[in-house]
Amino acid sequence: MQNYISTTRTKQHQYFRSGATLALPFRKQALRQLLKAMKQYESQLAEALWQDLHKSYEEAYLTELSIVYGEIRNHLRHLRKWAKPERKSSPLAILPASSRIIKEPLGNTLIIAPWNYPVQLLLNPLVGAISAGCTAMLKPSPYVPNVSRVLTEMIRATFSKEYIAIVEGNREVNQMLLAERWDLIFFTGSPSLGKMVMQAAAKHLTSVILELGGKSPCIIDKSANLEVAAKRVAWGKALNAGQTCIAPDYLMIHEDVKDRFLKLLVKEWKHLLTKDPQKAKHFVRIVNDKALDRLIGYLDNGTIYHGGKYDKAERYLSPTILTDIKENTPVMQEEIFGPIFPVLTFKHLDEVISFVNDREKPLALYYFGTNDKHILRHTSSGGTCINDVIMHIVNHKVPFGGVGNSGMGSYHGKDSFLAFSHRRSVIKTPTWVDMPFRYMPYKLFALIKRMV
Repeated sequence: MQNYISTTRTKQHQYFRSGATLALPFRKQALRQLLKAMKQYESQLAEALWQDLHKSYEEAYLTELSIVYGEIRNHLRHLRKWAKPERKSSPLAILPASSRIIKEPLGNTLIIAPWNYPVQLLLNPLVGAISAGCTAMLKPSPYVPNVSRVLTEMIRATFSKEYIAIVEGNREVNQMLLAERWDLIFFTGSPSLGKMVMQAAAKHLTSVILELGGKSPCIIDKSANLEVAAKRVAWGKALNAGQTCIAPDYLMIHEDVKDRFLKLLVKEWKHLLTKDPQKAKHFVRIVNDKALDRLIGYLDNGTIYHGGKYDKAERYLSPTILTDIKENTPVMQEEIFGPIFPVLTFKHLDEVISFVNDREKPLALYYFGTNDKHILRHTSSGGTCINDVIMHIVNHKVPFGGVGNSGMGSYHGKDSFLAFSHRRSVIKTPTWVDMPFRYMPYKLFALIKRMV
């Protein structure tokens, strides 16, 4: 495998150096090929998502396929505009020179995807790589073997490996990939693995984009519309069974509305998933036995207010609310990545701000209420929704990414194009005039001093 990876990377390097990926018509045609391939393999991808995660076709389409379709179409519409050189004004000191910025592809890129949204989180970055004019080596997650198999078949049937290649395997394969020299590594996963990626990239001073995670707080203030908040929060935690990097991780509820909100939350879960979520078509399963055992371990970290039922044979865990939580328990120290909601209460909003700021910066922050300006001014997060959850990922006109421990770099839409590009400054100076004042012995220095 190491030999295959090294040989393929070398061929991709040679292919990129040939200039084959640079022309905009080539990039657009590659985007169209990817869109066509996804349409051809749509049913197979959906079936694989059902087999690996019990993800319904509706949820697979809305949270995986449609997002990539939209990303491709957006790039096809706007690529020429994004790639166009930007003219900039020149200061008096360098006139009559002209200034511009050109966007050039970074080169040979590596994209490593996680298992929770295995189609979207592999192919969405690929759209940016193709759009920018890069080559790409793709690495899907081994924890969703059926999805990985279909993606591998699709990519190999669509592109030459000198341009877009894909390799399957476990973490040993990741290490082989990270041992190679890339021009950009795009990684989506946990902060702990992100540190390993960054360490490997440092050996070659390789640029990285890290889309990580963390504990994203969901704050329910007493001024919130509780009915709407409960409906949206219930959906956000039920989506993919909470196995979403931007899922609301824990609840902080104003003590005056705690009891009412929790009752509404349970009511909305029953509305979304029926009284028996195990029989619900649209409720995803936990990815593997190890992940389920970890989640079951959290059930002892508080009092089970609702849920807490599981079936190891099906890797099923019901939507669960835990109360009487202590801050130092594992459920409040680790990213949950499952359908468990630990609940904390507060009296004053500044308590929430202190609690959030005392911890690593989250990938997302959710606030329901009317005092959002105060929250935004005094906290930091990768993204934020006011009176909603999850939905900031849908708008391709805004960047998606983390900050600090939750990641670095951003993508989606134009930001995906820029993520795989280098903005190169170009200053063009004519030769018909050569101003003498910049040369030693710096005549007219007093005049120059006023100009610079």
